[in-house]
Amino acid sequence: MKGSSAWRNSDNLPIVVSQPRFLENQRPMPNPTVFFISDGTGITAETFGNAILAQFELKFRHVRLPFVDSVDKAHQAVRQINHVAELEGRKPIVFTTLVNEDVLKVIVDGSKGMMLDMFGTFVNPLEAELGIKSNHRIGRFSDASKSKEYHNRIEAINFSLAHDDGQLNRDLELSDVILVGVSRSGKTPTSLYLAMQHGLKAANYPLIPDDFERKQLPPALVPFKKKIFGLTIQPDRLSEIRNERRPNSNYANLVNCRYEVAEAESMMRRAGIRWLSTTHKSIEEIATTILQEISPERLTY
Repeated sequence: MKGSSAWRNSDNLPIVVSQPRFLENQRPMPNPTVFFISDGTGITAETFGNAILAQFELKFRHVRLPFVDSVDKAHQAVRQINHVAELEGRKPIVFTTLVNEDVLKVIVDGSKGMMLDMFGTFVNPLEAELGIKSNHRIGRFSDASKSKEYHNRIEAINFSLAHDDGQLNRDLELSDVILVGVSRSGKTPTSLYLAMQHGLKAANYPLIPDDFERKQLPPALVPFKKKIFGLTIQPDRLSEIRNERRPNSNYANLVNCRYEVAEAESMMRRAGIRWLSTTHKSIEEIATTILQEISPERLTY
């Protein structure tokens, strides 16, 4: 019998056990929905939330709700959360970094989501331990126009943009770090990450065939060797990246990539420069390694 299995009892009569059947047109469950709610930009909620979600082999649907800074907006957020809960038949996950207690209360009391209040989880115990109240400030900078840290960060970003790919040799003495490596080894994104996340003035400079022929660092960098950190990459991966930009060119040719990487690594060894391979590392991992190595006196968080 299709869809069933048969056994026989002691009287040789069949015992039929039905097997469960699934409708062919049954729709699969949608990816779990995650809300990131903040009365600021929501960057903290999303960064922290994503770090937790990365521990699960699931694809999540992200809904960002920044600047929820009033009770009215909180009620709108509740309606969105509850609508998703009804559609999906399960609780959405809700990460919040809400400072305003009235706004938070509306969402906690009214929503059908699984609430993960990050400030409540961490700030309240810290207040008890330190014996002081937090300033309940929204976002990293309560007033960007008056924040020295914010202005330092903007200065660092402008510096890194101006000193990208060796465009400018002037003011290198002001840099916190100078990244060197072959073209497309990850220098630009790492420089900008260091500037945006940590307020570091990060210049970057390409190592090119002229440097390999001289077997010396670019002359403009020699006085600042202590600030230099090198990036390298496996030649086959470099070839893949360059082919996306200039397909079928000598620039992307694997033989040329092998030559450039070998020469760059030899140069960095001779010069005594610290360096790492970016092949299998994220920007965050690269930046963290650089910070550990150069130990800058000034960091912005």
